[in-house]
Amino acid sequence: MRFVNKVALITAAANGIGRATAQIMAREGATVICVDNHQERLDEAVPALRRTAAHGGKVEGRLVDALDAAQVDKVVAEVARDHGQIDILVNAVGGSTVIANPQATTEQLAFADWQKLIAFNLDGTFLFTHAVIPVMKRQRRGKIVNLASIAGRGLSWNSSSAYAAAKGGIIAFTRKLAHELGPEGINVNAIAPSVTLTERIRPHWEKRSQASQAEEIDRTPMRRVAEAVDQANVICFLASSESDFVTGLTIDVTGGV
Repeated sequence: MRFVNKVALITAAANGIGRATAQIMAREGATVICVDNHQERLDEAVPALRRTAAHGGKVEGRLVDALDAAQVDKVVAEVARDHGQIDILVNAVGGSTVIANPQATTEQLAFADWQKLIAFNLDGTFLFTHAVIPVMKRQRRGKIVNLASIAGRGLSWNSSSAYAAAKGGIIAFTRKLAHELGPEGINVNAIAPSVTLTERIRPHWEKRSQASQAEEIDRTPMRRVAEAVDQANVICFLASSESDFVTGLTIDVTGGV
């Protein structure tokens, strides 16, 4: 089991890619700290994840606003104190649907929406990473995995320029951080998903016409859209010892797009 005796802190862990990642890690023996900003989602997710845990895996829930520096610093300090280590950080907070029109052109984007998307996709990743670095440096080890998007490579036909800029920032942040932290024994990588049918994205997908869905599928060599577990599998590879000599990389998890 890849995560026995490991402590993993996962943001946005109550649903979507974060939850799928938490389930794999708990099943493979990790102590998983599930961070989310929605108590009802945590109340449902944590018991369900505990039922799937194996090989000594444990699951805890923490209610935290990932965009609030004081809350982030507090929860990281508590986890480090209570468990003595933080081996893995998965920064899963982000997305395009926090504005009314996620497909807005630059001309259509209000400045407030631009700011909201940039903050939602970059600030939480920075804050949790900033808080965890001293813990991992003391340990001389750690794995940080960020969530970018193919939008950050200019490969999304249905995302705004603000989302593309934010996810491009995640890719650049990942690369720069890998150079900073490699000498400390800390790996920093990211994944860049294509359309992934999480609880948040599925309603938007289902509103698309059959022709639009077919077009998305047709330009994907694997001829389907991703599920959350497709992304979680690659995150878990990057968080495991199997990737000890991989850092600064963003892996496109897109079915070949």
